Amino acid sequence: MLHTLDDLKNLAIHASDGDIGQTKDFYFDDKHWVIRYLVVETGSWLFSKKILLSPISIKELDQEDKTLSVSISREQVKNSPDIDTEKPVSRQYEVDYMGYYGYPDYWGSTGIWGSEPSPNMMASGYYSVAPTPDNLDNPDKFADVDAALSRDNDHHLRSSHAVTGYHLDAIDGELGHLQGMLIDIDTWAIRYLIINTSNWWSGHLVLIAPKWIKEVSWPTSKIYVDMTQQQVKDAPTFDPSEPFNLEHEQSLQTHYGRNDK
Repeated sequence: MLHTLDDLKNLAIHASDGDIGQTKDFYFDDKHWVIRYLVVETGSWLFSKKILLSPISIKELDQEDKTLSVSISREQVKNSPDIDTEKPVSRQYEVDYMGYYGYPDYWGSTGIWGSEPSPNMMASGYYSVAPTPDNLDNPDKFADVDAALSRDNDHHLRSSHAVTGYHLDAIDGELGHLQGMLIDIDTWAIRYLIINTSNWWSGHLVLIAPKWIKEVSWPTSKIYVDMTQQQVKDAPTFDPSEPFNLEHEQSLQTHYGRNDK
């Protein structure tokens, strides 16, 4: 079952030693279309600052209670690297962040989570607060960090809040604007963009998979998709009040003649 971003907002984060705060935004990787970090607003215990939470630390989602259980502690969060969530997340910050929590790098492979298919598989054996002194004294570690920094200096993390409202164009005209996203919380991959077509087809929501996108112009806030208006109009519509299950997905992909999750 997939969840909308609205389903995942305002979730209470349960750490091993108390509550951390609530989810407010999500940073996604625009190359792999996957959620890399949840932006969590802490409560008064940490001056209501915003911190980043990696899906690697997530253990369980309880949709009924609107809670996320995580493997880290409030003490770890308190001492984690500071981040200004109003500015782009740099690769240097990610190196420091992943090193602090003892997580392996996700950017060292072609997969969306390094060599693993899901973030929770990266967490096994990586629950320590910070790297051990042996790791810090290992010259190969610094070589790996330098390689990571030089390999990908471009900024590929985007705020889901910031891109909401982007306009979409089909081959032959406008489609509408980005209203939300459907997330697979097993992998935290963005499986579909939720498009509001009210500017040309009133009252309908449709789904577009990231792999069906031809181009994204971040400077102009435009998304171009490789399909026609009629193809979209003939496709199954999306009803956020109903669970989006495998049957709905198969119907959608059959319509577009594609089977690329």
